[in-house]
Amino acid sequence: MIETLWFCLIAVMITGYVVLDGFDLGVGIVNLLVARSDEEKRTVLASIGPVWDGNEVWLVAGGGTLYFAFPALYAASFSGFYLPLMIVLWLLIVRGISIEFRNHIASPVWTPVWDSGFAFASLLLAVFYGAALANVVRGVPLDYAGYFFLPLWTDFRAGSAAGILDWYTILTGVAALLALAMHGALWVAMKCLDPVGKRSALLARRVWWGVAAATVAITAASFAIQPHLSQRFGQAPWGFVFPTIAVAGLLGVFLCKAPQTELFAFLSSCGYLIGMMTSAAFGVYPLLLPASTDPALSLTIDNAAAGSYGLHIGLAWWIPGMLLSIAYAIFTYRRFSGKLGLE
Repeated sequence: MIETLWFCLIAVMITGYVVLDGFDLGVGIVNLLVARSDEEKRTVLASIGPVWDGNEVWLVAGGGTLYFAFPALYAASFSGFYLPLMIVLWLLIVRGISIEFRNHIASPVWTPVWDSGFAFASLLLAVFYGAALANVVRGVPLDYAGYFFLPLWTDFRAGSAAGILDWYTILTGVAALLALAMHGALWVAMKCLDPVGKRSALLARRVWWGVAAATVAITAASFAIQPHLSQRFGQAPWGFVFPTIAVAGLLGVFLCKAPQTELFAFLSSCGYLIGMMTSAAFGVYPLLLPASTDPALSLTIDNAAAGSYGLHIGLAWWIPGMLLSIAYAIFTYRRFSGKLGLE
């Protein structure tokens, strides 16, 4: 029971990171598309200025919680995914440097470098995060010791000899890119005055069609590649509430076209991401990392969890820590609410 609770808590933390830092990444992806002058680019960047670094705390907290609750999963994934994790780390560094240095080094030479670094790092991070989720759903070649190694790519087939990148993980990465681009565009539309806000809303409506098509494609591909998903949803039909949330959120984004519905459109996008992430978590449960070689070698909430006593004690520390983090996030978003102009 306690193992299931920690599984749910980690799923909530990762989902929270995707929703919160997702629009930060999305802003980076669409920045060069919706902002044309230097003033407009500074306005778009200012829309995430007070919150972007705080949003990334959820990634650190999620990784720390994973290490505490499921150390076997942490050890296996961080060794098997070593190369992509290093790439993600460098992309996070480039993105952070680009955001901060743009406001501190005013130079006609360096400003385009920071803008390009912000956009490039955000785009690749979205793709890599999507590919990472796809690897978890698809499974990895775990051995009897609970470890694995994956090359960056092989023949791009989603079989037992697949690499980190295959057609399925790339498809999911592109879907994540489109979803976060829409998410970020809706944030900019909500936070920035026209003409930046108007351009962002138009871009979000255009990207919506790609998100809808990609959602159908990755859903069909996931059920075809991972049989456990069909078994899980068949055994517990109530889990279809999670895909329903995703569909409702996607429809909400489509229906909110009027300027006065910007907030509801963004919240609908949040609902879409929450529905997609929780659907994936529900579908793989009780697996944490499926084995593509032999299902019996999969890491589950039972064989990868820490001791029961430690999990109970950790819960007493996790709850107040999360309450403080949530309170700080609420204060920050309320303090910096409202639209931004060029001034």
